[in-house]
Amino acid sequence: MSAPELSGGPADDLGETRPQKRWKRWLVVIGVVLVILGLIVSLTGVWQLFQPAQTRPTDVELELPATPVGAAFGDQTPKWTDCGDGFECADVHAPLDWSEPEGETIRLRMVKHPATGGAPLGTLFVNPGGPGASGVEYVRNALDSAVGEPLRRNFDVVGWDPRGVGASSPVSCLSAKDMDDYLFGVSDSTAKRGSAKWIEEAVASSRDYGEACLEKTGDLLGHVDTVSTVRDLDMLREIQGDEQLNYLGYSYGTHIGARYAEMFPDRVGKLVLDGVLDPTATEADVVREQTRGFELALRSYVTACLGAKECPLSGTVDEAMGQISALLDDVDATPIVASDGRTLTTSTMLTAIITPLYAESNWGYLNSLFASVAEGDADIAFALADSYYGRLDGEYLDNSTEAFQAINCLDYPNAVDPERMREEAAELEKIAPTIGRFQGYGDVSCAGWPFKGVDERAPVKAAGADPILVVGTTGDPATPYKWAEALAEQLESGVLVRYEGEGHTAYGQNSCVNSVVESYFVDGVVPESGVSCS
Repeated sequence: MSAPELSGGPADDLGETRPQKRWKRWLVVIGVVLVILGLIVSLTGVWQLFQPAQTRPTDVELELPATPVGAAFGDQTPKWTDCGDGFECADVHAPLDWSEPEGETIRLRMVKHPATGGAPLGTLFVNPGGPGASGVEYVRNALDSAVGEPLRRNFDVVGWDPRGVGASSPVSCLSAKDMDDYLFGVSDSTAKRGSAKWIEEAVASSRDYGEACLEKTGDLLGHVDTVSTVRDLDMLREIQGDEQLNYLGYSYGTHIGARYAEMFPDRVGKLVLDGVLDPTATEADVVREQTRGFELALRSYVTACLGAKECPLSGTVDEAMGQISALLDDVDATPIVASDGRTLTTSTMLTAIITPLYAESNWGYLNSLFASVAEGDADIAFALADSYYGRLDGEYLDNSTEAFQAINCLDYPNAVDPERMREEAAELEKIAPTIGRFQGYGDVSCAGWPFKGVDERAPVKAAGADPILVVGTTGDPATPYKWAEALAEQLESGVLVRYEGEGHTAYGQNSCVNSVVESYFVDGVVPESGVSCS
């Protein structure tokens, strides 16, 4: 059969096939969960913050090479096309199902920036995370911040959109209007959060959403798991003619890299994993540690704010955290209507708070956020949330939200245990008094998904692999430093690089880290494990 071409936008009549009330209910029963799990966001949420729209290589129509004969996908010759500003773009085939390579195929999009030095050491693949973030957009629009000059000079830098994402065959679920209802609508449910009725409604909403995704995406929806993406990456390595993989992965991209090392240890060249996910972490572990991390990051912001000349908060750090908590209570009790008619709820408010916490340089946005919401103005809150979700003028610039949930629902088990979820929710309130009470019940997001989880949470050893750099930031709210320690310990050849700092990921943020990473890639210098930068 021919490749499923899934690049079209969601149909506008989707809301007519499912009750509008169900779509709007998602904000409370599913939308908050996206804020929880969305903490594994990619770096795109940082570099896109209030950036103007740019030329998008995902809008370019490209010609595919000849369909591979049999399972010879690595033998394809990409038809690289100039896509502006020194970049080349190409599409290639990949099997829909790697266990049936002679079956249907999908499309994968790549972007390449040729080495500026003229004699490349090979290809450097880059992934910004997500899951659901576009590697094509990241490399195309943030190359200088994503990859240092020594790497740009010595490597052909390649970004790609993983299966289900962006210009590769994408997951598609909702029209822009329905996505607005999904993310920003106000629930009409009267059920108490965590009650049996609330959980029942949440599972039903998740099922409705999953059915909408299946209706528009088809069989691809069951094949966007990380293991399939790893096999795609190995195919791209072979297409590029590299005997071993050189790879820079951020955030969720570290999970792709770690799984690659486990599956293909003899093909590991130089891997840097920055902002690490622990492969053994369950969904509950992720929610707990990230909730703790963002609560601590919020306290760090408050400490800095109170020490500045101007701050919308006052008193001690604990008192100021209490003021933020009270503001969340006010929004929960009396939602604020923004100038565009959308209603600010705690879900959107949490997204607005979390977004600037990814980078210390963005903390100033929180001053404006808290001051404006206290005055009954929701516009800045929605501007921050829109930046997080890639929304501009009522349209969504990518499918990252849809791809995010589709990938996570395959990568994590999706069974519902109400009593366990209630216990976990109570724990979150204790470890994060300000935001934790809104962060529980993450399991409901995939409870009604059309496909069961296929990945396993297990340690990776990568026996026999060359040294792998594992970079962790002590103040990283999204991927706690302990996860970097855990992965470095699991890997037979793991080398831990510690950055004493704030924010999500370290490379590009600190000259010491930059030097360690670039010397490793360019000169093969492997630092002593545990090397520390500040």
